[in-house]
Amino acid sequence: MRLRSDNAHILTPHRSSLTILPMHRVIHHPALQPLKARFPEIKFFVAEFRHMVTVVVPREHIVEVCRFLRDDPTLRYDLLCELNGVDYLNYPGAKHRFGINYGLTSTPNNNRLWLKVFLDPTQETGPRINILRDEEIVEKGDPGLKVNSVCGIWPGAEWMEREAYDLLGLIFVNHPDLRRLLTWNGFGSYPLRKDYPLRGVGEREEYKVVTREGA
Repeated sequence: MRLRSDNAHILTPHRSSLTILPMHRVIHHPALQPLKARFPEIKFFVAEFRHMVTVVVPREHIVEVCRFLRDDPTLRYDLLCELNGVDYLNYPGAKHRFGINYGLTSTPNNNRLWLKVFLDPTQETGPRINILRDEEIVEKGDPGLKVNSVCGIWPGAEWMEREAYDLLGLIFVNHPDLRRLLTWNGFGSYPLRKDYPLRGVGEREEYKVVTREGA
């Protein structure tokens, strides 16, 4: 697996000056070759930033890839230390709308690996569009934003997936308890989406303020 790096250059003489030409650089990580050998049919993309390696996984393969990384005796990624979502709306050069990042740690081997899944909505994403309750979201939600839950591999993913669902509207199929975590059932919007207004859409004005005395 190779990546063109803008940080690697070769200097060649050109008349009286030097021309800087980019060169290919091989990314090294102990999980890359085992992944390639185990899943030869999957086209992985690999990137590196500040010594952290990320493997982009097609969303339909995320569970089997995660299970392999956890169970392989030479890899043993036994800890999901992070799961978060990103909205790339209007981000320069972005080709996809949403991403999910999975931060894996192998405690026996003391190394880390990041996985990324990209998702693209097939429906409008603005606030209060196609309002669904938690119990309807898996069946009626946008199919472009659905990805299989990894709770069956790392149970600690449960609340992290709920947070990504609540704030970005990313739908984790087969999650044991997919409910909003910070807002309420029927809230109707996803506050961390880039098309959600900074001041909200009337929540401050429409909902009664609960005080200590009146609670």
